[in-house]
Amino acid sequence: MLQHQISRRAVLKSGGALVVGFTLGGSLSAVLPRTAAAGTAGVDKALVDSWLEIAADGSATVYTGKVELGTGVRTALAQMAAEEIGVPFDKVTLVQGDTDTTPDQGGTWGSLSVEVAGMEIRQAAATARAALVTRAAERLGVSADELEAVDGVIRVKDEPGKQVSIASLVGGERFEIPVDPKAQAKDPKSHTIVGQSIPRVDIPDKATGAYTYMQDVRVPDMLHGRVVRPPALKAELLDVDESSVAGIPGIVKVVREKNFLGVVARNEWAAIRGARALKARWSEWAGLPEQDKLYEHVRSSEIAEDLVMGEAGDPKTAIKGATKVLSATYTFAPHTHGSIGPSCAIAQFADGRLTVHSASQAPHFLRKQIADAMGMTPEQVRIVNHEGSGCYGRNGHEDASLDAAIMARAVGQPVRVQWTREDEHGWDPKGPPTLVDLRAGVDSRGHVIAWDSEFWEPTARGGLPHLIGAELAGRLESTSQHPGNVQHNANPPYGFANLRSVVHRLQETPLRPSWIRSPGRMQNTYANEAFMDELAANAGEDPVNYRLRYLTDPRGIAVLMAAVRKAGWATRPSPDPRQDGNSVARGRGVTYIKYENVRTYVAGVAEVEVDRNTGEIRVPRIVVAHDCGQIINPDGVLNQIEGQIVQTVSRTLMEQVTFDRSRVTSLDWNSYPILRFPQVPRVEVELINRPEEVPWGVGEPAACVVPSAIANAVFDATGVRLRDVPFRPDYVKSMLEQQA
Repeated sequence: MLQHQISRRAVLKSGGALVVGFTLGGSLSAVLPRTAAAGTAGVDKALVDSWLEIAADGSATVYTGKVELGTGVRTALAQMAAEEIGVPFDKVTLVQGDTDTTPDQGGTWGSLSVEVAGMEIRQAAATARAALVTRAAERLGVSADELEAVDGVIRVKDEPGKQVSIASLVGGERFEIPVDPKAQAKDPKSHTIVGQSIPRVDIPDKATGAYTYMQDVRVPDMLHGRVVRPPALKAELLDVDESSVAGIPGIVKVVREKNFLGVVARNEWAAIRGARALKARWSEWAGLPEQDKLYEHVRSSEIAEDLVMGEAGDPKTAIKGATKVLSATYTFAPHTHGSIGPSCAIAQFADGRLTVHSASQAPHFLRKQIADAMGMTPEQVRIVNHEGSGCYGRNGHEDASLDAAIMARAVGQPVRVQWTREDEHGWDPKGPPTLVDLRAGVDSRGHVIAWDSEFWEPTARGGLPHLIGAELAGRLESTSQHPGNVQHNANPPYGFANLRSVVHRLQETPLRPSWIRSPGRMQNTYANEAFMDELAANAGEDPVNYRLRYLTDPRGIAVLMAAVRKAGWATRPSPDPRQDGNSVARGRGVTYIKYENVRTYVAGVAEVEVDRNTGEIRVPRIVVAHDCGQIINPDGVLNQIEGQIVQTVSRTLMEQVTFDRSRVTSLDWNSYPILRFPQVPRVEVELINRPEEVPWGVGEPAACVVPSAIANAVFDATGVRLRDVPFRPDYVKSMLEQQA
């Protein structure tokens, strides 16, 4: 159990190393060590010292606002830093997600950790290396362009024995220089760390049970809190009988703020007992739509704004002149994050500051939200990240953090809040329902002459889902917003002459909305790519060849051809006539995406088996080709792609939030099933490495190809179009019966 985590930076602050100035001019000047309060005003991203430190032993500490979510960024970002500085990988320690000591690099989302944060670290490291090389040149009596930094030394390229250690140049000192945006990064041809499959540094402790997750963190004098949830999402708390828990040993306090109700106790079991036993009276509320009329509700919801994502030619006129007009409506169910480990946080007040230990994937954003909700300034709040159960969007970690803060203030001691499974499934924010209408006009050969699409998705009022504790306690933060950027990939990646793609951004959406892995991009790609398959079938063409007719991007063509080649694709139209009469029908489907239409190319081929008697779909194999530019860690990229595929097969075949008029009803793994080990597909991946290109994101794009690839494969197998995710057996069987 963790009592307190101490970083190398904390050791340096306490006097563990000499801290002096280091300037490009070569002069050294003494400076004061950073104090514990230095980070409260924010870390200055413009300075090299905010990003990295080199100790007297030559080891490097690198600071990043991004956090580990199981995606391997702790390893990949350390590789980028080690390569660029010129120190061995095992000499680099990464400090992540501490708002007092790490730069604000935004949340860990959007597949931007390597693409943005990694490049920021690379630039700071390149600046540091240039400064080191300049100083080494002076010491060795050679020109800077004769030197290279590698393995912890700076040496003469043509005379490797003539060298000086990086530690002797700067160990224990500060650089005291700004990050130079023009500092030249190393030539990829010289890389010895980047591009290598270095094993993830977090896996050994995770495999042996020694890893400290957020749920394992402990602090001195810690109490335990549990929140008592309303019986309906927006029910009002009318009264509480505190005497109902008076006989439970260990109860410290019943905490009430407006509709926020919690129990704080000296141990977790007492908190659990208290939360169960506490008698409270709530008002009734039934403001959710009927679930079987969800998409009617979505379609009729108030539109905040229309966002035109793509426009070309005159699709309205072109459709009027089409030989045939095809149309389809697709829906994508609301999803919960389904984190295996329920959310947890610890909050403590001391010396006028609030410290929150949290598994938040956006510590710097959470800092602002909690400060706002608690009536504090951001400088008075510190968020310290500890890895939790994966979230890939925004689950309950942030909410548990405010729960803990409210209760810690009420009792004047640190409070740990551990959510239950019912809390996690019932109260984490949800991936919103998505509704898509598509129309295409085709000529006599079935070729597209016009494309018209409409999407109904939540509006983006700024950035972050509001915290449920703030809503209950009447502490709504001014920063609370709907999540944005769900409109990406609404515009198809094909060169249609006449096109219009419009996203209707809704003023409100049922259930508290949030991002879930590949938010919007997955749903929008699902509709576009399934509809492309419908157009190919109408034209009597092979689905791959039909896409190639409209795909002009050379990297896109390359990734699509790599996927079908690896999959052993048989060129023919769908559906496959050989499946007629088979009780278990087999088929294959293809999908292509350029993520957000600006980065990371992915193509996927899914193979499915459909049991006509039960409606059950099995996905034995998925093949993916992936081009994310420069690959930092090939094994890490494979790991991410495989994880996305497995998770998204689950979301496609099984997952759906259920609710009545008052609250979420899918509160456990029976009512919200996920993929089990025997159902996991074999995932085959072909990586296209482009070391001369910039690195792009990996954690989300491959997920986007799964739903439509499966839907297209089911059509190939059965001739039935599945347009509503999830593809549960009862739905599939009903569609098969309609066909019969």
